[in-house]
Amino acid sequence: MKSMPDTARPDGRIADNIVYFARTLRKAGMRVGPASVKDAIEAVLAAGIGSRDDFYWTLHAVFVSRHEDHAVFDEAFRLFWRSRELIEKMIAMFSPVAPGNREKAKPRAAETRVGQALFEGQQKNRPPRETLEYDVDARFTVSADEVLRAKDFAQMDAAEIAEAKRAIAALRLPLDMTRTRRFKPHHRGRIDPRAMMRAAARSGGGLILPEFRTPREIQAPLVVLADISGSMSQYTRIFLHFLHALTEKRRRVHTFVFGTRLTNLTRQMRHRDPDEALADCSAAVRDWSGGTRIGEALHDLNLLWSRRVLGQGAIVLLITDGLERDQVGDLSKEMERLRKSCRRLIWLNPLLRFDGFEPRARGVKAMLPHVDEFRPVHNLNALSDLCASLDKSNDRDADPRRWMRAGETYAA
Repeated sequence: MKSMPDTARPDGRIADNIVYFARTLRKAGMRVGPASVKDAIEAVLAAGIGSRDDFYWTLHAVFVSRHEDHAVFDEAFRLFWRSRELIEKMIAMFSPVAPGNREKAKPRAAETRVGQALFEGQQKNRPPRETLEYDVDARFTVSADEVLRAKDFAQMDAAEIAEAKRAIAALRLPLDMTRTRRFKPHHRGRIDPRAMMRAAARSGGGLILPEFRTPREIQAPLVVLADISGSMSQYTRIFLHFLHALTEKRRRVHTFVFGTRLTNLTRQMRHRDPDEALADCSAAVRDWSGGTRIGEALHDLNLLWSRRVLGQGAIVLLITDGLERDQVGDLSKEMERLRKSCRRLIWLNPLLRFDGFEPRARGVKAMLPHVDEFRPVHNLNALSDLCASLDKSNDRDADPRRWMRAGETYAA
């Protein structure tokens, strides 16, 4: 067995670097404690320092305990451990190069919050610069709150994510009521013969007074199916916070998630504390960030749960990008069956954040004809529009037929 180099010993620099790396992860929002740091150092001592990939997965196995932390860890590892891409960016930053005409690439998921956590000390130690004071007329500018509400969830830093969670918790849901077949007593409405006979029997039949009834109104059940596959991983956690807020503010909310299988999280979402609810969800789900089998998940919902949760004019929110891995023949059939079992079927797709989105994928084409509304779900404005539309019968801006016509034009 080869002897461990000095840099891999507990008293070497590698141990200090692992400690600093753990602090960076903690500042970026991950749950990393002293015990995890100790385990990481012992894991590196046991596994040795071989290739970069071996070192990456050794630390990943210790520090990453939640699926949503994978993107943060990946970006922090890339920046902290002297990646070649970071050095090239720093050289390009200080080199006198003429500005290019190419469009600026969008930052990757978790890049902003990891960069803030990594360079927080350098920002604090900088001497304050003298700046000139200007009087700015901000009457026609955009406030910070408006910028936050229009910002993509995948590009938010840790502070913006926390602010977005508070904004989601403060969302106001409409009191959308639907009529049922049952009746309740009322001072006006239809004549209720049975109530009249019962009242007359109590008084001996000498006096018969009219009794009335009216249809009973209830808040329709809300059934949510959220995609937790790898293509949706950067939105999963913020969507779970949104579903927890819905569960707190409505009486009957049924939450399902799916990747390669369907999992019912209704009971886990009833915890008052959102962190405790999400921890129970992580323990209950086994297919985080895997493949996508939308048709099979819808089949399980229609077969096992539809009679329990889709009654009394239920509204179904389907949160997915529509990238189906299996054949789409069964997907179209299951979507049609689901549409016939509920009052409204609303598809929330984060891919609509792109201006040039076109329904080219086979899964999108198979699902689109069976939905009532087709909406984006990538920022706070989209969630607010969704909540405001729950008590409306239809919305022209979310009409899926215009996307279907766009797909037919593209195919032609």
